[in-house]
Formats: sequence, structure tokens, C-alpha cells
Amino acid sequence: MQTTTKIIVASAAAMALVAGGSAAFAASQDSLEGPASQSVAQTAPQVTAQQAIELALKEVPGSWVSEVDFDGRGKKTDVWEVKTIKGDVEHELDIDAVSGKLLKQETERADDDDDSDDD
Repeated sequence: MQTTTKIIVASAAAMALVAGGSAAFAASQDSLEGPASQSVAQTAPQVTAQQAIELALKEVPGSWVSEVDFDGRGKKTDVWEVKTIKGDVEHELDIDAVSGKLLKQETERADDDDDSDDD
């Protein structure tokens, strides 16, 4: 894939994530009532999607972002799951949504075929 295409794909994914995350967060705030809303508001991610992407790119220099997801884990630490690709290797990084620390990093060979068995 050409560098320009990679940048466009990564930018579009980041914009979609930010827009979707903002809408979901706003919707969840509208449905909350009473003291429970105060505790949820305090646990909102302090690390933004953009910051998580920047941290992931520092961990895997020369890679490009293929996916970013926020994973609210209830009583466990909420994380940003960032997938990057460098060459034919896919890196999945879990970044703490509060502190920005790298919690986990896994690698595997990137699936570059066009079949639809990806989940």
C-alpha cells in the first residue's frame, strides 16, 4: 500500500473513532441519573484516542494504525486497543486509558489476503 493511502486510511479511522466515541459518550451521559452519573463521569478516559495512537506509533516506529477501539472493562482498567501494521507484522497494543501506560503488546503476521474470514 502506498504511503499516501496509508495516511488517508489512518486519518479516516481516527476521525471515525473520535466522532463515534464522542457520540457514544454523549449518549451515555444523557441516559444517566443521580449519583451514578458522577462516578461514571469520573472514570471517563483521560487519554484520548489521538494520544493512544501517538503512544502506539512511538512503541512501533514506522508502522501505521489499522484500528483503534476503546474497551471499557468495568472494574478492570479501561484500555485503548490500538492495532498497527509494520511490514507484514500486526501489533496489538493495550494502552491504559487513564495513565497512558502500555499494558500489553502482541504481534502476529498480518492477514493480507482478501477473503472475508477476518473478524
